[in-house]
Amino acid sequence: MKACSKKKKRKNTVFSWMWSAPSLLLILLIVIFPILYTGYISLTNMNVYHWNDYELIGLKNYKDALFVLDNGFLTAFLVTILWTVVNMALQLVIAYLLASLLNIKGLRLRNFYKTLLIFPWAMPGYVSILLWKTGMFNSQFGLLNQWLTKLGMEPVRWLNSDGMAFLSCTAVNLWLALPFMITIIDGALQSIDRSFYESAFLDGANWGQRTRYITIPMIRAIIAPSVVITTFTTFKQFDVIYLLTQQVGGKTGANVHTIMTYAYEKAFITNNYGYSSAISIIIFAILIVFSMITNVKPKEDRES
Repeated sequence: MKACSKKKKRKNTVFSWMWSAPSLLLILLIVIFPILYTGYISLTNMNVYHWNDYELIGLKNYKDALFVLDNGFLTAFLVTILWTVVNMALQLVIAYLLASLLNIKGLRLRNFYKTLLIFPWAMPGYVSILLWKTGMFNSQFGLLNQWLTKLGMEPVRWLNSDGMAFLSCTAVNLWLALPFMITIIDGALQSIDRSFYESAFLDGANWGQRTRYITIPMIRAIIAPSVVITTFTTFKQFDVIYLLTQQVGGKTGANVHTIMTYAYEKAFITNNYGYSSAISIIIFAILIVFSMITNVKPKEDRES
């Protein structure tokens, strides 16, 4: 009887692996293999001059990225950190304020306002970014400069300098990302029982105290996954900065680089494939570490 049971268990295991084999093979081909091949290329001097005769050079590309200051990687990394922190802080604050306004008791046309706020999310990102670049930020015909001219002010070159380009890219990213965060926070706010606020109001709590002691603790667990996902997305943001400032044939003069646009430039503009592969592996490692940090359970959860 035991032998039969073991045989049946072994048979089920074999069948399970057979059914899983196509999916595992697909994952191996489209996920694992590219990572391993990129890791291999990062250890070589492959570039436009050494396309077929490249050689293994060890960790030189990693040393150049991490320890040679004028290569630009560390600057791009710091810009990426600043980009992520600024965008996430603004997204959370603005989304919370707008979601709070949408939940005001007796607000008319609430669904209409929600539809308007979702509209930027419904448009393709590529189209939205280019519309902002040509329709809003154009130094001659852009809507923003037309308004400034009517107010008697000088036109602004929104995308020419690094600082102004960073702020302009931030504005466009907020336009694209806010609808998602507003939707999540709006749903979280609606899940809170109104009796908590009524009790706090009777106890004399003001808006700030109600927000600090009731709203934020009760929505934190609901919005936390969305915040983590959005942080990942913002950290590896490519399209906004590239299309607004770095697109080939449409460069604006600003030299704002995140690590994603920096890696792209090294791979497809200067054709330094070994170095850009090393940058890609570093980015991959950073995201893995961040993922591990965000998956660590709080102390109170571990104790329970």
